[in-house]
Amino acid sequence: QVQLVESGGGLVQAGGSLRLSCTASGIIFSRAVMGWYRQAPGKQRELVATITSGGITNSVASVQDRFTISRDNAKNSVYLQMNGLKPEDTAVYYCNANVFIKYYWGQGTQVTVSS
Repeated sequence: QVQLVESGGGLVQAGGSLRLSCTASGIIFSRAVMGWYRQAPGKQRELVATITSGGITNSVASVQDRFTISRDNAKNSVYLQMNGLKPEDTAVYYCNANVFIKYYWGQGTQVTVSS
């Protein structure tokens, strides 16, 4: 079955950095559009960044100059490098795989940014 396993979350002070990782199994990773989403308490889940199978990236305006998404197809992994973290970045971050219009989700990893 499909599994997406995230890691790298934690507690960090404002201005700090974290690197999230997500390793996938059970899918043809090289063909998947991979993404990171987040959900803050009381809010809807929102897109953070995506990366296509060819490496084209897209991210929301609020993180564009701070977060970088990347992938390593040899390791079936996608990453989110987060710099300049702000308290408003506090959320559960989810890895997402879009493979032939089927969507799969990881269990999420908590990121907490203290002021």
